[in-house]
Amino acid sequence: MGMTMTQKILAAHAGLDKVEAGQLIEAELDLVLGNDITSPVAIHEMDKMSKKDVFSKDKIALVMDHFIPNKDIKSAEHCKCVREFACKHDITNYFDVGQMGIEHALLPEKGLTVAGDVIIGADSHTCTYGALGAFSTGVGSTDMAAGMVTGKAWFKVPSAIKFNLIGKPSKWVSGKDVILHIIGMIGVDGALYRSMEFVGEGVGNLSMDDRFTIANMAIEAGGKNGIFPVDDKAIAYMEEHSKRPYKVYEADEDAVYDEEYTIDLSKLEPTIAFPHLPENTKTISEITEDVVVDQSVIGSCTNGRIDDLRCAAEILKDRKVAKGVRCIVIPATQAIYLQAMEEGLLKIFIEAGAVVSTPTCGPCLGGYMGILAEGERCISTTNRNFVGRMGHVKSEVYLASPAIAAASAITGKISAPSELGL
Repeated sequence: MGMTMTQKILAAHAGLDKVEAGQLIEAELDLVLGNDITSPVAIHEMDKMSKKDVFSKDKIALVMDHFIPNKDIKSAEHCKCVREFACKHDITNYFDVGQMGIEHALLPEKGLTVAGDVIIGADSHTCTYGALGAFSTGVGSTDMAAGMVTGKAWFKVPSAIKFNLIGKPSKWVSGKDVILHIIGMIGVDGALYRSMEFVGEGVGNLSMDDRFTIANMAIEAGGKNGIFPVDDKAIAYMEEHSKRPYKVYEADEDAVYDEEYTIDLSKLEPTIAFPHLPENTKTISEITEDVVVDQSVIGSCTNGRIDDLRCAAEILKDRKVAKGVRCIVIPATQAIYLQAMEEGLLKIFIEAGAVVSTPTCGPCLGGYMGILAEGERCISTTNRNFVGRMGHVKSEVYLASPAIAAASAITGKISAPSELGL
């Protein structure tokens, strides 16, 4: 009985020839990640330990991104705690104001995540790095603390679901539509503690930004991780961004999967998740009544990359945000912000009546830069639409791609670019 991609990576990092689903292992870590919300908890847990040194100053990444620049005194104290810890332990990869970005866009961009890695992060969307063929997953702050000290973590080896992707998506269909379609199909617990492995000739028709988006939202289906095979696009991305060696793992032909699905990308439509769960999806053609929105957010660790901004700019160019709608654009990193500036995208956004924020998680988790009041609706490229996620418990969040979010900002209701003649 063969092993999946994920199982092979975990076996190698556990020093074992073979692992099976359900097996408990201890694996060596290539990177431990924390942010300004989760790291202080881990740091205080470390204070209780007899060993107080980090296992490697180069294999820990601390990214200040959720409430940065600080929105209030509490967030300032959190960042001060992490800043002092990073200084004390000479942490190489500490990213603060001026260097920071949204962690799950920043780390691949900085070349800190490559194929074959085992990565844990005290943030549920750490599964993003599976786009590069790494095993990456979210953990609690206590596990982060243990990882920072020992360089190891224990795992229950996950079983897997295979998603065979075929075909090529149409013009306004992106990775966000693919993963929302999947979550709508299997539900928010459909992949509970399982590896979501994406394969097939259709993978080659997805950009790296599409793959990051899909892997990022594996957790929204309950997945332990999401992972893609390492092809020429992934290798080109790693060679451009990283100087670290990478290792390619391939699933065995006789690898065992709990379930297998085939998804024809050419048949997918723009897909929107209605309140209050990511599984509550409708295609754009299934929306028969106007859904008026008060706000449109284009950004986050899911959709704040350069492809996302280019898509939004193509729609917003020479058009205006509807009266009464607030459109907030958030580039995911400083490099993406700069590239968007150099390409003239920021000018397009501002002339359309949108605002552009410094890189931050901001409104995604109800932090700041776009909190919703009672009764307000937001169309957002973020990843969660739970009750009260972006503000008042009686507000509503609709999850969508940058194309849908941009078109909706112009019409003032959930709309496809086709409604604008695009």
